[in-house]
Amino acid sequence: MEAKCRESLRKIVACVLGIVVFFGVFSNEVLATNLTAIMSLNAGAAKVIDSIDDMSMEEVTKLATSDDEEEAKEKEKYNMVMAKVSESMNIRELPDSSSEKVGLLYADCGGTILEEGDGWTKIQSGNLIGWAKNEYLVFGEDAYNLAQEVGINQATVCANNLRMRKEPTTESGIWKVVDNGEVFQAVDEYTTEEWIAVEYGGALGYISAEYVTMEFTIDHGETLEEIKKREEKERKELQKVIVSEGTSHIGTTDEMLLAALIQCEAANQPYEGQVAVGAVVVNRVNSSAYPNTIAGVIYASGQFTPTKSGRVETLAVKGVKDSCVQAARAAMAGESPVGGALHFRRVGNREGIVIGDHVFW
Repeated sequence: MEAKCRESLRKIVACVLGIVVFFGVFSNEVLATNLTAIMSLNAGAAKVIDSIDDMSMEEVTKLATSDDEEEAKEKEKYNMVMAKVSESMNIRELPDSSSEKVGLLYADCGGTILEEGDGWTKIQSGNLIGWAKNEYLVFGEDAYNLAQEVGINQATVCANNLRMRKEPTTESGIWKVVDNGEVFQAVDEYTTEEWIAVEYGGALGYISAEYVTMEFTIDHGETLEEIKKREEKERKELQKVIVSEGTSHIGTTDEMLLAALIQCEAANQPYEGQVAVGAVVVNRVNSSAYPNTIAGVIYASGQFTPTKSGRVETLAVKGVKDSCVQAARAAMAGESPVGGALHFRRVGNREGIVIGDHVFW
């Protein structure tokens, strides 16, 4: 297998360099010089081919596949679409405005191109497959760059009883013990080969990279059936009254969900930062570009990782911190220290309103 790989690479290099020599021979520039130039090209080709024998198998494989990887990255860029909407957009069965609606695509949602038509593009976004008007989509490199801006690197734990450390060392303190399937948002700036840095209540936690799988995710659209199921679940849940531990009373599931999400995302942040996280959710509810309920926004795919493995619901049952309950109520009452911001991340390269360890935009 190794010999075949080396031989294939030799042939590719020889072919490419042979073409260079061939065209060099027939160019006016080379003919105007002398035979030494042609001999030099031949010698250079021989050295490159011979050097393959001095490479390790890992180096040979890397060299042989590097072009394929770059090509795959470029293909990914130009096969991606992102929604460009100020309100949710309809996805239809056929490329016609009168065709049956099959689902909705929201702001920050992305997908892949399946087919191109006249002014329409057939896309797949999660389970949603259908035709979208081109005027409401971003394509190519612009779509890829937007996805990098709004998407997240998701870290999924693949072992039980794993310690999340406060520092990237086995000697540091422990935030909590995590189990297989738990999902966190990775923080790239602090991640190393040995340790994955993740958001934990607004603080940084570190999980051994050996027991984590990484995936870049963006939000996707919903089919009509998915929307119906989500709304039915919300109607049932909103009939419940949740009383948290202590003196704080949460009157509706919306308040409970928002307070629990705030604690998951910003438990160690100042109160203003907790209100700001709640305000981002409320701003999305008030925007026609996102689902129109708190539950719908919180459970939108690819946005809030604490919902992935049930941490929001678990926390709500056990009880939510008073400050997070108050922050949820303040945000739902219209308080917003970040104006109309629709996003937040850990402070890094992104510009925006900085409160505590988060930047809002």
